[in-house]
Amino acid sequence: MSDGGALIGEVLGGIVCLGIPIVVVGSVFYVIWRLKRVVAKAAKLSEEAFGTSDLREGFRQVEQEYAATPKSVSAMTSLYLPKIKRDFPEFQYDEMKSRAENVLTSYLLAVDSMDPGILTEGNRELQDKLEMHIQMLKGAGKREHYKSAKIHRTEISDYKKGSGRCIITFQTSIQYYHTVVDESGKLLEGSSEMLTQSKYNTDVIYIQDRNLVEDERDLSLGLNCPNCGAPIGGTGSKVCEYCGTPVVELNIYAWSFSNLTEAK
Repeated sequence: MSDGGALIGEVLGGIVCLGIPIVVVGSVFYVIWRLKRVVAKAAKLSEEAFGTSDLREGFRQVEQEYAATPKSVSAMTSLYLPKIKRDFPEFQYDEMKSRAENVLTSYLLAVDSMDPGILTEGNRELQDKLEMHIQMLKGAGKREHYKSAKIHRTEISDYKKGSGRCIITFQTSIQYYHTVVDESGKLLEGSSEMLTQSKYNTDVIYIQDRNLVEDERDLSLGLNCPNCGAPIGGTGSKVCEYCGTPVVELNIYAWSFSNLTEAK
């Protein structure tokens, strides 16, 4: 190869060697420029959506807002209450709603304290459910806590008649600080700083006909004639069908809370 060709080769080689770092540096600057644009765009979107340029802070604010927003309930009171009042003229809605709320809060407090005796009222079915829940926690070496519970709203969500009994379902929106810890107090689930919003269905039953009920635990829930002791079978009955004795209306006291479940 001539000296001229060799010189050209050296020059080209130098250009290539010099060009590689330039390309690399240029690529790095381009990536940085693109990242800055993405970050700036994200900050702008965060500012517009959350009122802050910090995206993480924005998501935290959304999480806190969600935690502070009460759950909506299935409000069917206006539909079902007239039907209930026709079947049970002495039914006191406000009193029963208050009792349903007390059952819910006392149930959660009983779980929190691991003491079934705190439950204010309920039939054997509800008591068994509570005791089983507490025993499962003890068996797993856990404690479940519900702190600062606050009820937002309670409405009738369902009313069913059949199988010898009537069932009214109250749905309650409630908030609390919910945590699950182990025996050493180590947090396993939940947060003691972030509220939990939830809703629960609380069932209250009235035995219409004890000959039709399927659960023997329900047999003690019906009313009896104060004169002859015969069961009062009809819904809202005023007179004993066996001896004709007028029956004092005790429907409000014959209702019994039978189940409590967290609604999804």
